[in-house]
Amino acid sequence: MVTAAPAPPLPTAIRDRPRPSVRLLGPNWYATVMGTAIVAIAGAGLPVRVPGLGGLCRVVWAMSVLMLGAVLAARAAHWARHRDRARADLLDPAVAPFHGCLPMALQAVGAATLSVGAEVIGVRAAAAVDAALWTAGTLTALLTAAGIPVLMVVRHRIGPGDASPVWLLPVVAPMVSAATGPALVPHLPPGQGREALLLGCVALAGASLLGTFLMLPLIFDRLVRHGPLPAALTPALFLVLGPLGQSTTAAGGLADAAAYAAGVPEAAARFASVVYGVPVMGFALLWLASAGALVVRAARRGMPFAMTWWGFTFPVGTCVTGAAALSRHTGLHAFGWLAVGLYGALVAAWGLVAARTALGLARGTLLTP
Repeated sequence: MVTAAPAPPLPTAIRDRPRPSVRLLGPNWYATVMGTAIVAIAGAGLPVRVPGLGGLCRVVWAMSVLMLGAVLAARAAHWARHRDRARADLLDPAVAPFHGCLPMALQAVGAATLSVGAEVIGVRAAAAVDAALWTAGTLTALLTAAGIPVLMVVRHRIGPGDASPVWLLPVVAPMVSAATGPALVPHLPPGQGREALLLGCVALAGASLLGTFLMLPLIFDRLVRHGPLPAALTPALFLVLGPLGQSTTAAGGLADAAAYAAGVPEAAARFASVVYGVPVMGFALLWLASAGALVVRAARRGMPFAMTWWGFTFPVGTCVTGAAALSRHTGLHAFGWLAVGLYGALVAAWGLVAARTALGLARGTLLTP
């Protein structure tokens, strides 16, 4: 009788290699959803028509929907199986701010569904999906914007050099609500509901803007007093672009909604959005240049790939939508070309970061100790 030879034992290095686990899947993974959805949103809002871009945006939108479902399921498993780690993340001042990514992921996918997915599932269904995700995202945005700073004061122990751009994530989430909410205004019947949504978005923008004003000086003070961020954290400098580009986008959307639903003269509404948006976009470009220089410096010194690289996507995307709003309201081609140029950078960054993330998942290095 012939018997099969026993299989040789696995090498020790392979046998002892840690296995990927949802235990290590933190709230920062929602950034993959945000960074993917913004590619579709920004592409749909460009002031110029690019052949084939519509199809690409629809594919990317579908990807963002699938990614949102996957990350939500994985995070639910994380909380169900590893509650000790989930609670520890809330008490970790370096991880807790990333909980602000959840509401922004919900809102981004909702906005992409209305702006891009409507061509696939219909306007009515897309508006319903967007309304549901915007509502859930806004509620969680308010929870994180209020709750994370409370944890920072009461439970976190923060040193003099611990300030980080990731502190902006919880406070910028309401600004995403303010930027995406105006698109729902035309889908509501005239009356109290429409006006409440419009003014609610204004209040959300104000809350986020004032919170940003509190955080930015702390971040700049840390950079000046303690030098550049660690190499792996350097891409987080791009997060500062988020509230800048998103508030410019919100100003443009609120101006359009106010002219449509509140009887505000269109010229006055657009003028107000331009007066706010132009100087803020100027500062965003200045910060982009400074942050880019620091990233180049870190890259020359061996900046490793980390999930912070997703900071190259969503914040830049908000600058694309902000520049597109300024182009729409001013008619200046310069803003249109700025939006196109930034969008090219966004797509390149998304392609690089998505590929590196997929490779890390395939190799099992991103979810192992």
